[in-house]
Amino acid sequence: MSIPARIEDDLPFLMALRRDLHAHPELGFEEERTAGIVARLLDDAGITVHRGLGGTGVVGTLQVGRGARRIGLRADMDALAMPELVERPYKSTIPGKMHACGHDGHTAMLLGAARHLAVTRNFSGTVHFIFQPAEEGRGGARRMVEEGLFRLFPCDAVYGLHNMPGLAVDEIAVVEGPQLASSDSWRTTFRGTGTHGAKPHLGRDSITAAGTFLSSLQTIVGRVVDPLQPAVVSACSLQAGDPKALNVIPDMVEIGGTARAYSPEVRDQLETEIGRLAHGTASMYGISVDYAFERRIPPVINDPDATARALAAARSAFGGKVLTSFPPSTAGDDFAFFAQNAPGCYVWLGNGPAVDGALHHNTAYDFNDGALGYGAAYWVALVERELKA
Repeated sequence: MSIPARIEDDLPFLMALRRDLHAHPELGFEEERTAGIVARLLDDAGITVHRGLGGTGVVGTLQVGRGARRIGLRADMDALAMPELVERPYKSTIPGKMHACGHDGHTAMLLGAARHLAVTRNFSGTVHFIFQPAEEGRGGARRMVEEGLFRLFPCDAVYGLHNMPGLAVDEIAVVEGPQLASSDSWRTTFRGTGTHGAKPHLGRDSITAAGTFLSSLQTIVGRVVDPLQPAVVSACSLQAGDPKALNVIPDMVEIGGTARAYSPEVRDQLETEIGRLAHGTASMYGISVDYAFERRIPPVINDPDATARALAAARSAFGGKVLTSFPPSTAGDDFAFFAQNAPGCYVWLGNGPAVDGALHHNTAYDFNDGALGYGAAYWVALVERELKA
């Protein structure tokens, strides 16, 4: 693969920028410093800047020629609420906050592409550079959409990119169909009658009910959902009793977790079946239960036409280093809300070997600066092919 010379020349700047963002992580809807840097660099490049969508979102618009087609390119900006435990010169300067998913790199790559395109202008049409806040579970994409993103910046297609440990930095995966699962939350509260631990017959034991529910929960994927349809149901939180009172059976047990699916039908099944088990267990033990299922993020499913366009761009930029078969992830990404409003394609860019803490959401994770040029080059190739002059 050949990276455009102008991007090659810009790499020292992009690397310094990426490391500066890494050292100053900001959580979702708090990306004031990051958004300010993004807006300034877009403005310096002569790109029209709109701020404030989703609170801290930034959209840069570059229109060249008379082409009627309009596309959106998205980068996420937020960090995670977790500590960075590896010493490096650009380690997070903010305790308990860390760029542990590579959004610092995503931001730098899209800025690199924007700076290149603003100078070369080798396309005809409109490109919207969408810098999104709060991807990490706080609803940034949904909020941008609700506040008029696609009304203000209409798109005929929208594209996303995420780094992927395990792929080489000069590899990219472009695959039609499901890429990321829906990400939903569920909660149950079993309400029994507390009593002395030595006299369980005098109460209604919510702890035992919770145990039955938890063991039954895993039968949903194994015995209810079609075995050919991927799904995940996990209990991730359990609150009951007090370890300082081991002779007390508590009145209440609270359980919470996540549910993941790639299809609307399976998503519906998971919501129904978790509730059925919760209510059935409560009935069996003679207690009551509250159940809530929160639909947070839909699945990311790549549109066939948008994927074909992204694949052509990837092949022009990466040559034979393009994967067209790659397993979907059970993680979620609210890029899904963008792809509900325009045909979308979400691709995976290599981040190097998945070793020594290179996995996402790991306290030792770091974005691989060797990927900066490749990611920026992909964005440029996509714009120049999709909006052919």
